[in-house]
Amino acid sequence: MTRRVAITGMGIVSALGNDIPGAFQRLKTPQNLVEHVEELAAIKGMFSHLGSLAHFRRPSRWDRKTTRTMGPVAMYALAATEEALAQAGIDEATLESGRCGIAYGSCSGSIAPHLDFLSMMHTHEVKNITSGTYIKLMPQTTACNLSVHFKTHGRLVPTGTACTSGSLAIGNAYELVKYGIQDVMIAGGAEEFSPAQVAIFDTLFATSTRNGEPSKTPAPYDANRDGLVIGEGACTLIVEDMERAKARGAKILAEVVGFCENTDGTHVTNPNAETMCAALKGAIADAQISPDAISYVNGHGTATKTGDIAETHATREAFARAVPISSTKSYIGHTLGACGAIEAAMTICSLNEGWFHPTLNLTTPDPACAELDYITGDGRRMDAEYAMSNNFAFGGVNTSLVFRHP
Repeated sequence: MTRRVAITGMGIVSALGNDIPGAFQRLKTPQNLVEHVEELAAIKGMFSHLGSLAHFRRPSRWDRKTTRTMGPVAMYALAATEEALAQAGIDEATLESGRCGIAYGSCSGSIAPHLDFLSMMHTHEVKNITSGTYIKLMPQTTACNLSVHFKTHGRLVPTGTACTSGSLAIGNAYELVKYGIQDVMIAGGAEEFSPAQVAIFDTLFATSTRNGEPSKTPAPYDANRDGLVIGEGACTLIVEDMERAKARGAKILAEVVGFCENTDGTHVTNPNAETMCAALKGAIADAQISPDAISYVNGHGTATKTGDIAETHATREAFARAVPISSTKSYIGHTLGACGAIEAAMTICSLNEGWFHPTLNLTTPDPACAELDYITGDGRRMDAEYAMSNNFAFGGVNTSLVFRHP
């Protein structure tokens, strides 16, 4: 017997803002939050000097003990989770019950602590390494730090699947609640900005080099797009058994009705439209609805040449129509491990408000992309019961989530 699954709380750290209402409101300003980053410009051989930064300030309420094992990525996750738990009204008894778990991820842990270990290899001296150094850099740093901070005893599911880290966490949380393994899950993804993250895509010639005009890039799905921009942030969703949430009087923000994850099994970095499409169809099948019931798709929309083409053709094949679609990345760039959670949260906000944001900088859809209903301009108002959010990652990992308006 399966259970219905609700979203009862959401929290965010991003260039859009550090609270959900403010972040969604900022989407209504048709201007992106990409900036010139001097740290990148100072690195010889770095093509892209652009980024989208959260400008997060550590809250004064956090003492040294709270953050001694946290790098920025874990702090972002903590701030987003505090907001989400407060909105959901989850108490300490629930957190510590063993029926509350965590699914959370990022591409990696914090980057800076790696340098401390590398310095030891060069200097042959253990000088900069402390008891917390590894905890800050380990791939499960967000999930484990959240578990320790909130004293959870349930399942721990670290999701380190690059750009699907956040969406896979939500999907795993959904399945754990749906099948009665947990009652509540803290789910999401986070990423901190680092030149190392930019360099990964820079060496693949996948980054935007419009360094003198940050407001015009990225341009997902546009014929003149020239690559992605790296961003940062975190987003947390509280995933909960629907009946439990209703019984305690929680506000239901959305229902998670469908999820699918699959892998390409063909190439580490080149997207595969066929398996992408299968993931979308799988989520629709899990939701037990017709593709026609879905009114909107929040696309992965990275603004890379091959990525946008593969994604749009997969979407067209899955829906067999020009479904409305837009990309949140046009505002804040590619937040990597955080993007799946951020985009899911903004999709849920759109379902509740009946307004769906545009893709910025999209003026001439690439004829190589599939024929879809690309939302531009001032966005679009529409009553929607169902919406989908899709993400695709290095390693050939594909995820698709379907949400229902409560």
